[in-house]
Amino acid sequence: MQRLHKQRSALFWRFFASYFVLFLIPVLAAIAFTNVFVVRLIAEDARQRNDIVMAHDSEQLDSSFTTLQTSMIHLLSDSNLKSFIPAAESSADDLHRYETIHALMDRLGKLEAGDLVANAYLVFPRRGLVVDSETYGDPSYYFRYHYPIADAEREALFAHLSGKKMMHFTKPYTVGASELYPNNAASARSVVSAVMSYPFNSDDPDVYLVVDVDREALVKKLGHRASRVVGTAIVDADGDAVVQVGSVPLGADPAGHGDSAVSSIPSRFNETWRYVSAVDMHALLKPARTIRFLSFALFVFFLALGAAASYRLSRRLYAPIWEIKTGLAANRAPEEASRRDGNDFDVIKRYSSRIISENDQLTRMVSGMAPMVREHFVAKLLTGEFPDVRSIEMCSAEIGFEYEPQAPRTVLCVEIQFYSGQREHKTETSRALLLAEMKEAIAGSFSDMTVWIAQTKPDVVACVVHHGRTPGGVGAAEAADIIKRSLEPFDTCIKATIGIGTTVQAIEQLPASYAHALAMLRFKHLVPGTEICGGDSSRGDRASWECFLSVQDVNRMFNLCKSRDYDALLRAAFDLLEAGSRVRADQVKLLCTDVLNTWIRAAERDRGDFSIAFYSEQFDRLSRCVTLEELREAFRDIHARMFSEGEPRDRSRQFADILEYIHAHYAEDLSIERFAQQLNMSVGHFSRTFKEVVGEKYVEYIAKVRMSKAKQYLLETDLKIDEIAEKVGYWGRNSFIPIFRKYEGVTPAKYRMLYGAST
Repeated sequence: MQRLHKQRSALFWRFFASYFVLFLIPVLAAIAFTNVFVVRLIAEDARQRNDIVMAHDSEQLDSSFTTLQTSMIHLLSDSNLKSFIPAAESSADDLHRYETIHALMDRLGKLEAGDLVANAYLVFPRRGLVVDSETYGDPSYYFRYHYPIADAEREALFAHLSGKKMMHFTKPYTVGASELYPNNAASARSVVSAVMSYPFNSDDPDVYLVVDVDREALVKKLGHRASRVVGTAIVDADGDAVVQVGSVPLGADPAGHGDSAVSSIPSRFNETWRYVSAVDMHALLKPARTIRFLSFALFVFFLALGAAASYRLSRRLYAPIWEIKTGLAANRAPEEASRRDGNDFDVIKRYSSRIISENDQLTRMVSGMAPMVREHFVAKLLTGEFPDVRSIEMCSAEIGFEYEPQAPRTVLCVEIQFYSGQREHKTETSRALLLAEMKEAIAGSFSDMTVWIAQTKPDVVACVVHHGRTPGGVGAAEAADIIKRSLEPFDTCIKATIGIGTTVQAIEQLPASYAHALAMLRFKHLVPGTEICGGDSSRGDRASWECFLSVQDVNRMFNLCKSRDYDALLRAAFDLLEAGSRVRADQVKLLCTDVLNTWIRAAERDRGDFSIAFYSEQFDRLSRCVTLEELREAFRDIHARMFSEGEPRDRSRQFADILEYIHAHYAEDLSIERFAQQLNMSVGHFSRTFKEVVGEKYVEYIAKVRMSKAKQYLLETDLKIDEIAEKVGYWGRNSFIPIFRKYEGVTPAKYRMLYGAST
């Protein structure tokens, strides 16, 4: 019973932990999000409503300022002002000048009738004259007695009376009561002056119109609109209040994290002004505090509910779990039987983990086969093994291969031919690995575009280039250049020929493009490196070339053979190959086959000791040549074997001397070219003769001699692996260990450990 209680308690805590992670944590996140969202929603709602009120007030004020601006423009455009400017230079008692001044004073008086205007006056800076609605005179007299302001504020005002001005506002300043008219003068007032110059577009204007905007009038227009609004203000570009009503914390956080939230609306009349309003956030967030309390209570409720549900589920579900555990124990694997059972959940977990592990292994196996399956699908698609479009769709759906049925595509066929030296020294496995590496290089060069790659023949790799997805509209020729650049690292061991097929628009037309690309491969030449064969190559390959020997050439070769002028016979073959680099490879091969046939018939008349297998081998060798130099080397070797003056009698002695030299100098660089040149043979001829005389390939014999010496060093000395590798002719352990393992089946260190003690 105690064990049953422990298992049930463990089940309860597992249920509760799952409930907490899957339900309570999202509830906590939702509560936190709700609190943050509600607070921001309330603040944003208040700010939006305040913005609406501010927008209304700003529209009214902007309208008033626009009306004032229009009135100022009309006054400066008045004909009296235009006629007064030249008259201002006349004498003071000029009647016309006097009448014009009074007309301007009358217009200034009408301008002052506006609801925002406290005073308006004209300043003629070059004439030293100021005109307002009541008087006129020089600036020093006017600003001292009639329009008294402090010296610092007067200097600041005069600083604005220069250059072109169009409704330019000054900083607020105070205008005192007039000393000349104590009964009629208004009390001291705070104003903001708007300055406008005339002519409007002149940088050196003749007159400035200054209109004082009463700040008290602006205060009345701003006012208070709601109890939640702490205050409003108009703020200039420097952050100073032009006019302010109530308390506006201009430095407060506009997001509303403090006691108030500040909203701002730019003025559409004056781009340097903005209308600012402050809202009391403490009063606004009272509903949010209530929501926080309710959220906490809701969390406590869900916590208690989860505990109760977990307890009830643990009581009801333990019996089925016990049955599952008992059933699994009956099918337990032998290795599992020796382990501690643990609790019931551990037993189920172990078996579940084993099932998941087996499933993962199967998934990885299937995933590893997916690229091969897709490549096989592309190969079947190109070779035309699908009878119709429907079969293509069904097969692609089974393997998850996505494609667009209608899209411009071109098939490029890459034919891979190994050079003779590389072919002899590479096994089928190494050639297959190199081909896979080349396919990866081609795929990597098309990283920014879609390309399908499939090996359709042992020596042909097909690339399907999708032009609709290539950046910048890469065409078939550009794609062939990309493949050519990707194969440049392999130019030392292979010759690649790229055949460009026709561009097709539908997926079912790809076999036709593939067939055309294969046909283009026959236009390749006997030149090393990567070659591109397209439509231009086939049209341009029109060189005159006779693929078969003429009767005169055949007779000449027979005569040279009869006269035993074998060197001239070889030179004649080389002369025929002279123009081979400009002619298609298949045409050159046909000519070489005809030359070899002629040599065979000529040699058969004098010597009949060559078998059909020998002749077949020579024809195969010619067909495998991929460059003109390989053809020349093949003809040299065939010539040496067919038309030699006779093998040296003591060939065995010569090879015995070579073997003796190998045993004495196994640590040196024993290149096959050295011994071939010593015996006046080609490399291929020497390699075959060495195998015939010695019974083993040259490379295999040297490796066995070196391995024999290496085993002697391993068992008889304490030299390190690197030192032994150097002593037997290898550059280091990285090249020595794989060869040792190949011939002995174990590494050098393992060989020393196994056989060192017994010796």
